[in-house]
Amino acid sequence: MSTPKSLKSKTITGVFWSFTDLMANHGIQFIVQIILARLLLPEHFGIIGMILVFISVSNAIVDSGFSQALIRDQHTTQEDYSTVFYFNLFVSLAIYGILFSTANMISVFFGEPQLTEIIRVICLVLIINSLGIIQKAMLVKKVDFKTLTKISLISVTISGSLTIFLAMSGFGVWSLVLNMIALQSVQTGLLWYFNKWIPSLIFKVQSFKKFYSFGYKLLLSGLIDSFFYYIYFVIIGRMYSTNQLGYYSNAVKITDLASFAIVSTVQRVTYPVLSSIQQEKERLKYGFKSVIKTSAFINFPLMVGLAAVAKPLFIVLFGEKWIPSVIYFQLLCFAGMFYPVHALNLNALKVKGRSDLILLLEIINKSLLVILIVFSLLFGFGIIGLIWTIVIHSFISFFINSYFSAREIEYSSKEQTKDLLPSFLLSFIMGGVVFQVGRIVDENHLLQLVGQITLGIAIYITGSKLLRIQELETLFQMVLPMLKKKKA
Repeated sequence: MSTPKSLKSKTITGVFWSFTDLMANHGIQFIVQIILARLLLPEHFGIIGMILVFISVSNAIVDSGFSQALIRDQHTTQEDYSTVFYFNLFVSLAIYGILFSTANMISVFFGEPQLTEIIRVICLVLIINSLGIIQKAMLVKKVDFKTLTKISLISVTISGSLTIFLAMSGFGVWSLVLNMIALQSVQTGLLWYFNKWIPSLIFKVQSFKKFYSFGYKLLLSGLIDSFFYYIYFVIIGRMYSTNQLGYYSNAVKITDLASFAIVSTVQRVTYPVLSSIQQEKERLKYGFKSVIKTSAFINFPLMVGLAAVAKPLFIVLFGEKWIPSVIYFQLLCFAGMFYPVHALNLNALKVKGRSDLILLLEIINKSLLVILIVFSLLFGFGIIGLIWTIVIHSFISFFINSYFSAREIEYSSKEQTKDLLPSFLLSFIMGGVVFQVGRIVDENHLLQLVGQITLGIAIYITGSKLLRIQELETLFQMVLPMLKKKKA
């Protein structure tokens, strides 16, 4: 059993390297995205957006929830790893064959002739990804995010450089296709290089059954989640222009770079660490309570602040041609406020082994989303109305998710709401002031952006001190050991 001291040390180390990984990784991706947005057209991003749902759903099927089951299991054997490895590889080959043969039908559905060849090339990432799933799961299980950080940085740097070169050379949408192939190829190669594991020539049915009983529910949950995350790409791509999908796709990309950095950090680190104390009820509740409050303290002002400075941000970074993306981006920021909280509540269920509840939650939440989407389409609210359904769904899902997780860790929706309310209210006060200042001073967009960001940070930190929000001190106590560790 981990002692409190070793658990804290492991968590701090994991958070530091995971956050460094994600910040550097997303930082490089963000720079690449800025350059590509200026080199390519919105329709190029729109074409790739049409395919993302197929890649995302296929990756979920290839993994089948087995990697999460491996991370959670405390007594994994070589036979277990080998069995899952061969299963992942076999499924990836089967799905690639299906997508290869149906590529033309998908192309006809979207009315985009280029999609046939693009799908047949880009879906190779499914096979490449399957070769590295076990290697990555082993590193996550060991909380070795330092190695994962190295792998991510090298992969993103190489693939990003290649993509920019191809875009400058006039490859258009194919530069984005080859970016995904290169990123996954380099990443998989480095996973094998840094994690010296080789599968044995064995497929054990008992191992398969053991992980399947836990993983298949996560698979169904992941399929539902992936499908509905990208359903907006399908609807917009089918009902509106490729340009509109490009604007939406870019807004999603930038929102994800901001919000999912925090989501992925807390999700990747807390799951393996807290899985080790899954039987200690009080420590488990305290750990989730602390992480939820701290992640919300960071993410709430980040997302509200980005929504407030959206217009000058897009003009400065991407240019005037991307202004139509601004309203999409602002709405997605509001929806993204609760993403870390959603992830943590689901992590609580994973840690307790309740994959059945995770599946039930996906069914409930996505049924609600279907109702909202159908309502929006029937009443003709357009793309803006469609994106508003994401915001409404995110807020309602918080109460649904927290209700179910409370049954496992005794941390109720009421308690969570009370803990998150100070950061929530302060974030909107800060965002409102920053937005109004931006409307007054809008001549020089760069100066406007810098001034708004500075003002927002000052208001939020000052407000946190005046309201005595504990997370400011908690965050300082977390960052200081990380910096000392890095210096050492």
